[in-house]
Amino acid sequence: MATTENFIKYACEQIEGVGNIRYRKMFGEYMVYINEKPILIVCNDTVYVKKLEIIEEYMKNSGVGYPYKGAKEHYILDIDNEELSKKVVQLLESVTELPKKKNK
Repeated sequence: MATTENFIKYACEQIEGVGNIRYRKMFGEYMVYINEKPILIVCNDTVYVKKLEIIEEYMKNSGVGYPYKGAKEHYILDIDNEELSKKVVQLLESVTELPKKKNK
């Protein structure tokens, strides 16, 4: 089951105020960018974040899963918890680098 347009819009609304938010459809699912940095993966109406030490304390009671076949294990972010979601996104944005431009 692919992520619905309504869910991706809801997920973005939950983190409003953390920076410039945009999303992009990729392989039938979505990547959410904050200030042009890839922060959230949204697959099957589930929000995933990378397992990084900076958010370990906030995510210790969260589930884990694989957003797509072949992916590393990610935390599952409770997007309904607006306060937690914003804090996790802000922390991840602070340590995530801008993607490098690919030369054609």
